[in-house]
Amino acid sequence: MSNHNDAQAHGQGRIYQASGDQHITEHHHHTSDWSGPDSVRHPTVGRTPVVLRDRVGEMDRLHAAVEPSVGNSVYVLHGLGGCGKTAVAYALFQHATNQAGRIGLWVNASDTASLRAGMLAVAADRGATDGELVGARSGLRPAADLVWHYLDCSDQPWLLVLDNADNPAILRDGGWLRSSPTGTVVVTTRQAAAHWWPGAELLQFGVLPREDAALVLRDLAPHAGSIEDAAEVADRLGRLPLALTLAGGFLAHQVIDPWSLADYGRRLDGSAGLDPIELIEQGATAIGGDSRHLPSRTWQLSLDALAAQGRPEAGHLLRLLACWSDDPLPLSVLLGAELGPALPASHVESALRGLIDHSLTELAPGAIRCLRTHGVLLDSVARATPADEHEQLSAAAARLCLALLPEVPDRGTQDPRVNLLAPHVIALLRRTASWAISQSTVEATAECALRLVTAVHGAGDYASALSFGSDAVELLKPRLGEDNIWLIRLRQRMGRDLFRLGRFEESAALLRQILEDCERVLGPEAPDTLTACRRLASPLVNLDQKPDAISLFRRAAEGYVRVLGPVHPLTLLARSDILEGSPKSIDVDAGSDLVMECRRELGDEHTVTLIAELNCAFSLNRAGRPEEALPYIRSAFAKFARRFGTDYPLTFNVRQTLGAILYALGQNTEAIEHLEEVAEGRTRVLGPNHPWTIHAKELLKQYRDPQRES
Repeated sequence: MSNHNDAQAHGQGRIYQASGDQHITEHHHHTSDWSGPDSVRHPTVGRTPVVLRDRVGEMDRLHAAVEPSVGNSVYVLHGLGGCGKTAVAYALFQHATNQAGRIGLWVNASDTASLRAGMLAVAADRGATDGELVGARSGLRPAADLVWHYLDCSDQPWLLVLDNADNPAILRDGGWLRSSPTGTVVVTTRQAAAHWWPGAELLQFGVLPREDAALVLRDLAPHAGSIEDAAEVADRLGRLPLALTLAGGFLAHQVIDPWSLADYGRRLDGSAGLDPIELIEQGATAIGGDSRHLPSRTWQLSLDALAAQGRPEAGHLLRLLACWSDDPLPLSVLLGAELGPALPASHVESALRGLIDHSLTELAPGAIRCLRTHGVLLDSVARATPADEHEQLSAAAARLCLALLPEVPDRGTQDPRVNLLAPHVIALLRRTASWAISQSTVEATAECALRLVTAVHGAGDYASALSFGSDAVELLKPRLGEDNIWLIRLRQRMGRDLFRLGRFEESAALLRQILEDCERVLGPEAPDTLTACRRLASPLVNLDQKPDAISLFRRAAEGYVRVLGPVHPLTLLARSDILEGSPKSIDVDAGSDLVMECRRELGDEHTVTLIAELNCAFSLNRAGRPEEALPYIRSAFAKFARRFGTDYPLTFNVRQTLGAILYALGQNTEAIEHLEEVAEGRTRVLGPNHPWTIHAKELLKQYRDPQRES
């Protein structure tokens, strides 16, 4: 072929070569290659709500956006998958087309192909010619410019919904998201980062209020139970609209043996052998079976998008979060977080930002900076976590909790993060109880539980400490066995909680069993065994078994001297215990020396020093020496009130002793004032039926009676 005949064909063109005159006739028959959506005038959604519950404020704002002559606005509805963003957009679409006189246009923006095809269909709807559309599809003219030209020129106001725009880069790269004076744009997305949506108004969507969540279940399954039953199930489902819809759909479509809401709720705890997430997802057939409508799939879509953006470590961080609870998690827990090469410490910040931007977790309001992740999401992620990652994740979660929980918590107000960690420690115990992990990691979670209950007890919240301890023991017992040292220590804390709650018989019974276990497993001289002696002695004093109690106090003190030394804090504390129980003058006389020793070894403000002052004053007053007792009790009361507050349970003990000493000195008016505060405070903090509350009221009556007679 000569250079004169060189040619190129493009598209459907063809080249003909001939040496003479030729007459060529071609007939081109064009067939439609349209691959766009069948309609943009009808929302392509699954099952829509029977009634849109809650969202009143958001709907008012969106209704205003489709009023006559309103345009040039873009609204971004963002939140966790399944929180009802599309349902709100659908409700607005129906309002705009039926009441507001607008054309409704609905485009699936989940991927480039769907978005492009849908937007070109919008252009066709608004008047674009076949030639213009062919040119846009073939790349001969800018497709987004064509679409927005026809939207701007629309002779009717419109509402354009870009649904499932979870990858905003698709919209930005093609210039698909714009505003127009002739219409309003609404975007639904999980992507919460504001930098993706310049000029748009962002509306965040979360879970439903309890009452509305219950009504969603009742809308779908009205005969399954009462509104109270529905509310309880809604709480178990975290009030997430998707989970509520799946549960309601499941209940509404049962045929052979329909369950009630109460039946469904009982099965959500897994006790019937059903996996909770699998149970929830059985309702997917009621809403069309789309994979986006499955909890186990909805979060994976976001993680896939993050991995595509070069942030695969976000998935590993989410699996770490799944070791904990859906309650607010202090962000400081994540300081030092790492999972080896999968999640280096240097990548935790970017991984967390990715999870927040994709609405997989969120910052929770409050004085302490916290994260909050939905419970259904966490359970779904934990369920899908590979078994070979369980060990590393559990160990890391325990290590991070231990870094925040004090090893030896002091009495009094704790770091507020400690109470926030409580549900997360229990959740971690539940995860480790169900995962096949090593005993050392299970014991690390048990240590978390022990530190937690000790701190909560030290803060004076004995009922919560007992509850946490009981839960921990039940979860750990099958994995560790009752003779494990961590289980023994947790049970001992429970015995101490029972004592502080005034349940002396139960406390004594449990602590006696623990002492026997310690002697058998650890030996009679082990520090834990000696601590068990001290703990058992306390309820025995209150049960008027003082000889046995004093014997146990002495055994503990003498044992601590041999094992820990004469000035160890536990030794000094055990010697102080003897002052409380023994009436012997030799012990009473030793009190002043003990206080001086505590001040010298530990300092004036140390808790052990304060307890020594209290017990020294108590023993001196009991021995009929109130004048000597008064300086010690005044010192102890001032320090207790300053350090722990006047409503702290031990402060009431000090104040009652102060009142008794003042009464013994004839200072009745001040004594009565103190006892009034004790009686009122114990009623408020411990309850009216606590033995110590009753005792305070009896003392107050005794102190008042002689005054009335005079």
